[in-house]
Amino acid sequence: MTYTFSEETIEEIREKNDIVDVISEYISLKRTGSNYKGLCPFHNEKTPSFVVSPSKQIFHCFGCNEGGDVIKFIMEYQNLDFIEALQLLAERVNINLDDKKLKRNSKEDKRRKRLFEINREAAIYFYKNLFNNKKAYNYLLNRGIDIKTIKSFGLGYAKPDWEDLKKHLKTRGFKENEISEVGLIIKRKQKEGYFDRFRDRIIFPIINTRNNVIGFGGRVLDNSQPKYLNSPDTPVFNKGKNLYGLNIIKKNKNDKILLVEGYMDVISLFKYGINYAVASLGTALTKDQAKLLNRYGKRFYICYDSDKAGQLATDKALEILYSQGIKAQVILLPESKDPDDYIKDNGKEGFNKLLEKSLDYIDFKIYYYKKIYDINTVEGSINFTKKITNLLKKIKSTIEIDVYINKIAEETNISKEAIKKEIYRNKKPYTKNREKDKYIYNNYRNNNSKEKIVPVNYTLEPGHLTAERNLINLIIKDKTIYNKIKDEIKPKDFFNNVYRKLAETIYNKYNENDDMKFDYVKDKFEKKDLEKVKETFDMENPMEGSEKIKAVRDYIDKINYYKLKLKKQDIKEKLKQYEKNESKEGDVEKFNQLCLQLISIEKQLKLHQ
Repeated sequence: MTYTFSEETIEEIREKNDIVDVISEYISLKRTGSNYKGLCPFHNEKTPSFVVSPSKQIFHCFGCNEGGDVIKFIMEYQNLDFIEALQLLAERVNINLDDKKLKRNSKEDKRRKRLFEINREAAIYFYKNLFNNKKAYNYLLNRGIDIKTIKSFGLGYAKPDWEDLKKHLKTRGFKENEISEVGLIIKRKQKEGYFDRFRDRIIFPIINTRNNVIGFGGRVLDNSQPKYLNSPDTPVFNKGKNLYGLNIIKKNKNDKILLVEGYMDVISLFKYGINYAVASLGTALTKDQAKLLNRYGKRFYICYDSDKAGQLATDKALEILYSQGIKAQVILLPESKDPDDYIKDNGKEGFNKLLEKSLDYIDFKIYYYKKIYDINTVEGSINFTKKITNLLKKIKSTIEIDVYINKIAEETNISKEAIKKEIYRNKKPYTKNREKDKYIYNNYRNNNSKEKIVPVNYTLEPGHLTAERNLINLIIKDKTIYNKIKDEIKPKDFFNNVYRKLAETIYNKYNENDDMKFDYVKDKFEKKDLEKVKETFDMENPMEGSEKIKAVRDYIDKINYYKLKLKKQDIKEKLKQYEKNESKEGDVEKFNQLCLQLISIEKQLKLHQ
């Protein structure tokens, strides 16, 4: 949305909402010197890296790089837009945001408000329908859902008529094009007019953390297909960025979040006292949904169906959560059970016993891969072991690795020594034994910045070295590649000393229209570097045509990716320096500028991943 508003009003809201007081309402902060520290609410961490400065009235996390003022915090934490965050903070300090103080884009604002009103009216209508339809009401009672739970979730019923809801909403003054915009009716293909999306279905209103009805799910009362139907994405609903039941979690302020697959799982668990379950909305778990989970919880559990599809979904969800820094435990259900079935048969106490036995990331992977590979065969045992050892390479704790080595050895009858060798065979931590690039940051900064910058130690990663070597090899073998990329990537863009010097030599030779041979360059390098240069010249490359062009693009992207990483590292160092030196005037403005630069670089890095 686009808004115009008074800067004076915004500043008044900032001034009256002390950032320490506001953030303390959401997370625990501890004073450290002149600042406050706490665990970041935007990513999972054990050591506090989230800093709040009362003098500057800003926050910054040195772990995930989130930062800004009190308004930005509320926007990120509550998942609100700018105006909604302003309203929340204004209400907190009793500031009346009248038309003179805050002018919104009335057309866009009225449109969103109108769409929410349509959804709300539809939800009320569905709810009333439920109590007037014996078949639908008894369906829920037979599923073990009582009247209290029905009311808590606002469950409803859509009549079987093709135009029932449409007619009702039109009597309330809503137009067909508006009703269509929230996905409640669908335009006919063969003739004019619209028909209801949801017909003869139990209705599950989807409510966001601001208590707005944003969409609906619908379930048939028999075995017809599709069993479930959901609202499409609309201007007020994105299924990949919302979770069913999150409004309940926010209301109950539970630090545990249980991820399940369906509406009925959430509802049945709630009825039996498990009031911290959420479900994704007809899709596999997304990164945006994982970020939402991280915002509202501290301890995370997954409990999907026990069938093959459910276990596969669990594995994928674990990876999504892991990618967002979230460590989740997996609750395993007995065969042919889902959370809805299990809680009805065993109650809250029985479910909590399963929760206590939940598996962590590696233990679930062991359980999961044992189902995929037959470890009683040689081939299955080897494949299983390779899968698990690849995961163990990510673990830093040697004690933890040793525990799992013993476990794998017991499962497969493979010797502990062999398993250990497999883990450490390609596990190459960044140590003195690995090649370090001596070209740190000084030359890069001198070539690309007018400002003098403190150098930052940086160790090149193997993928980057490979990209530099392979790109130079292709340039040597094919001068047309040089002609295509010479303006896009320069010798100074190579961070390895040898490859940068080799690129300079090649570029100079090609500029003189000379061909490239090893004899032309061998006298320009020290003896210790000649082997690397010779290897680059002698590499055989079978790629041709479009495959070669794609490889060139991949190598350039990899090099640019590391250039961005260097920029990111430098900005983080600067932010740390500003954090240590709080007294300089203008720090807030510079700090925020750096934060914006960091956000921009993060976005660019995501494009390269």
